[in-house]
Amino acid sequence: MILKRTHMCGNLRAADIDSNVVLNGWIAKRRNLGGLIFADLRDKTGIVQIVFDDTITDELREKADSLRSEYVVGIKGVVKERQSKNPDLPTGDIEVFVNELEIYSEADTPPIYIKDDDNVDENLRLKYRYLDLRKQKMQNNLTFRHRIVKVTRDYYDENGFTEVETPILIKSTPEGARDYIVPSRVHPGSFYALPQSPQMFKQLLMVGGTDRYMQIAKCFRDEDLRADRQPEFTQIDLEMSFVDVDAVIEIQEGYLKRLFKEVMNVDIETPILRMEYDEAMERYGSDKPDTRFGFELVKLNDVVKDCEFGVFTNALAAGGDVRGICIDGGSAHFSRKDIDKMQDSLKHYGAKGLVWIRNNADEITSSVNKFFSQEQLKEICDTMNAKEGDLCLIVADKPKVVFDALGFLRRDIAKKLGLLDDSKYNLLWVVNFPLFEYDDETGEYNAMHHPFTSPRPEDIDKLESDPGSVKAQAYDIVLNGVELGGGSIRIHDRKLQAKMFEILGLTEEEINEKFGFLIEAFKYGVPPHGGLAFGLDRLVMLLAGEQSIREVMAFPKNAGAQCMLCEAPAPVTPEQLEELFITTTEGQN
Repeated sequence: MILKRTHMCGNLRAADIDSNVVLNGWIAKRRNLGGLIFADLRDKTGIVQIVFDDTITDELREKADSLRSEYVVGIKGVVKERQSKNPDLPTGDIEVFVNELEIYSEADTPPIYIKDDDNVDENLRLKYRYLDLRKQKMQNNLTFRHRIVKVTRDYYDENGFTEVETPILIKSTPEGARDYIVPSRVHPGSFYALPQSPQMFKQLLMVGGTDRYMQIAKCFRDEDLRADRQPEFTQIDLEMSFVDVDAVIEIQEGYLKRLFKEVMNVDIETPILRMEYDEAMERYGSDKPDTRFGFELVKLNDVVKDCEFGVFTNALAAGGDVRGICIDGGSAHFSRKDIDKMQDSLKHYGAKGLVWIRNNADEITSSVNKFFSQEQLKEICDTMNAKEGDLCLIVADKPKVVFDALGFLRRDIAKKLGLLDDSKYNLLWVVNFPLFEYDDETGEYNAMHHPFTSPRPEDIDKLESDPGSVKAQAYDIVLNGVELGGGSIRIHDRKLQAKMFEILGLTEEEINEKFGFLIEAFKYGVPPHGGLAFGLDRLVMLLAGEQSIREVMAFPKNAGAQCMLCEAPAPVTPEQLEELFITTTEGQN
């Protein structure tokens, strides 16, 4: 028999004393103290203590004594004031005296503890994710995600957006990350791809007159994983017709203001600060700068151009940069061993070394003392506004290497020094990205975002003569050093789109192969349009204060892109492969 629930476990309070209640849930633990049997009953809202006292029947006492962890039960009882209150529990002022118990199912001893601070191996958590999800933190995170999605749908609905589902099985147009491909049984030798984004379809919706589109969209990328990436992820995907950059940004700022207020009770100021891409790189070494702290980059080219240190002069001769960051009071905080570890971490970004200067009271010391006089070191320190006790860290290399290395280092050091205040929400737009990236190895230009991004009108006449200087009508929204989302105004002029393809070195055959159906649609009238996509998983992760998106997804993959729960990916039978006209080389020499 199912006992019809009247309350959720975690919602009971002192105001419910003397009420008759019916609860359902899982037994978290049971304690038999002879005359009294206590148990903690848990559902997704929290835990409440239930009590079987000496007035109950022998039959009920026998059932109560049989309870074990994770048994699923229903109870009827009366809420009473708790004698030994628990201030750490929201329900700690009350307990429920049980007069009826229904055991719905028994449970084996679980392989992981059902508690938030169990510190269990992540792969084991993911293998038994259905148990892991019973933890209060995980239920809170899923509910929090639900609230964000609800606010999202409500806001965009109220602002004239139509939610449209775009296809999951599409044509492969590989660029950027690898596609996941799906073989077709009815078209032997042909394959679908899973979408990396709904980009072309949402543009087609603008051609189709949808005007304002949104979607909570599943996307797929076959790429190496990090804490904030998964092979399948979710975007809040948006596109708007007849808009410019300001119009797109205005709508998104309204969304963010409402989202922060409703789910975080935080009032954010709008309009949100906008920062030029070039300024972000010069000051922070990153196109997603964390502005909660200082340690801004300082260019030292003019100061060191005539020095005797070959690392600096050779970098400048090759068109590179010498830049550094000044760590307030850092000389006392970081030992030589600490700096050596920093240097090792920068190898990932291509940096070959890290120069340090300690601006101490009695003497300025440095890893390059033999190449610089005290006067020269002081000039560097003065240029970097280094005070007594500060630590200067300098990298010399190609501009990209210098920016990447110092952009990482400033944030890594701020984390070590406890300067990353999670109660601060520093939002900013990074705007006017370069339209192209130059590939030193191939000598060709690639689209920094995608080939449909529109250049700024004032830069169009430089597309052929100086493509590297052309800025895009592109914009990213950044929160505390993490990109929440990004987008651009799209090209709607066919001649301009053709010029873009030409600069990217695409042949007519390649254009038709990759984008033919979109180009065909543009022949029939396309409105000016632009859009943006927020990373939903990343957004939830940041606002929930988690360090990994796996903590805010119900069934994520592990760091090896494996589902530990259902053991995917897995081999399939020879019969299945034969149906798909596929053979594999796995295991062959």
